[in-house]
Amino acid sequence: MTDMTDTDRAWAVLLPADRYEAERLVHHDTLALTGLETDLRPAPGDPVAVVVDGEPPSLVALGRVASGGGTEQDPDDPDADGARTPLVVSYTRRVFDDPLPVDGLVPAGPVTPLAVDRWRGLADRLGPPPPRRTWLVSLDLPIEAASPAEAVRIFWSYVRELGPRELPAYVSPSGDELAMQAFVLGAEANQDPEEDD
Repeated sequence: MTDMTDTDRAWAVLLPADRYEAERLVHHDTLALTGLETDLRPAPGDPVAVVVDGEPPSLVALGRVASGGGTEQDPDDPDADGARTPLVVSYTRRVFDDPLPVDGLVPAGPVTPLAVDRWRGLADRLGPPPPRRTWLVSLDLPIEAASPAEAVRIFWSYVRELGPRELPAYVSPSGDELAMQAFVLGAEANQDPEEDD
């Protein structure tokens, strides 16, 4: 079970669909949500279940409310306007690639009170995180340039311009390079044009 200090409050935070895709795409240690039209403000240290809407809603992460609000604007937060201190959640467990359906949870807005026992039950259902292992991740682009330094500059320009939404990254377990798979947008993507038919 995820470690948790004694508290009598827990929360469900509704993650908008576009933020869910952004959180799946790039690893963040925290989730900063701005533009929340609610007077409910979880306190620092309160446990949080991060859910995405659906029938039923799905749990995608657990976390804790961080002390204070972040001052930097999160580029993945389309609602960032700087008008109000964001709700910042420090992730303790992520399951973005394998969301857990949560029956009986009806989010009543962006932040919903959640019974602590219910939060603990969700943490128990997730179980411990899987063991970490080493992966080899690569991005290879053929680039025409006059020098190696220019090729590197063009490479980083392509990466910044196209990013993970268009460029495939290749990943394999360390020591098993033959198991390499291509991923685009955080999901496995077939890169063999002959198999597209």
